[in-house]
Amino acid sequence: MAVKVAVLASGRGSNFKALLESIKSGKCDAQVRVLITNNPDAPAIAIAKQAGIPVEIVQGKDFPDRESMDERIRALLDKSGAEIVVLAGYMLLIKGKKLLESYRHRIINIHPALLPAFPGADAQKQAFDYGAKISGLTIHFVDESLDAGPIIHQEAIDISLCRSADEAAKKILEREHEAYAKVVDSFAKGKYVVEGRRVRYVPAR
Repeated sequence: MAVKVAVLASGRGSNFKALLESIKSGKCDAQVRVLITNNPDAPAIAIAKQAGIPVEIVQGKDFPDRESMDERIRALLDKSGAEIVVLAGYMLLIKGKKLLESYRHRIINIHPALLPAFPGADAQKQAFDYGAKISGLTIHFVDESLDAGPIIHQEAIDISLCRSADEAAKKILEREHEAYAKVVDSFAKGKYVVEGRRVRYVPAR
C-alpha cells in the first residue's frame, strides 16, 4: 500500500520533483498529499501545482514564534493524513517540540555529506574545501539536533576528480534523487525500528 507523504521544501524542489517522477514511473510506492513551504516564491510550488498536489504556505512572519509556526505545520500534516514527512530542501530547522514528538521517527531529511562529517549548510563546499576525496549523502530521521538524527541510509561518493564545490554538489545531487525515492518507497514495504542511535529495517510480511 502506498505510503502517504507530506513534503516540506523551501526552494527549487529538485528532490521533490525526482520523487514525483519515481512515483509516476512506479519505482516508488508513495502518494504525496501536500507540499508545505515557508517560501511563497519557491519553484517547488509550481511542481506541486502541475502535479495537482495541494500547497500550503507557512511563513514565520505570520506567527509570534517558531513553536506556533511548527504547530501550524503539525496541524496541516495531521489534516493531510501523512504517514511520513520528507524534507526536500527545507531551509528551516524544525524546533516545535509537539511537532517533533508527534512525528518522531517519521520525519526524514537528506544531507549531502557522510554525517557526522560536515553537518549544516553548504556541506558539499565544506567537504570540497577540506580536501575530502570521498563524500556522499545521508538520509536520517529528524530530531532536536542539527543533522544528527538516527541514520537510515548512507552512500559514499567519490569527489576526488571534481574541480569545484559546485561540481561536487552536482555529482552528489544526482545520487540524492535516486536514493531518496528508494528510502521513501521502503516505508511502503516495511518499517524502521530505532534502537538508540541505530536504525534497523523490518520488511513487512
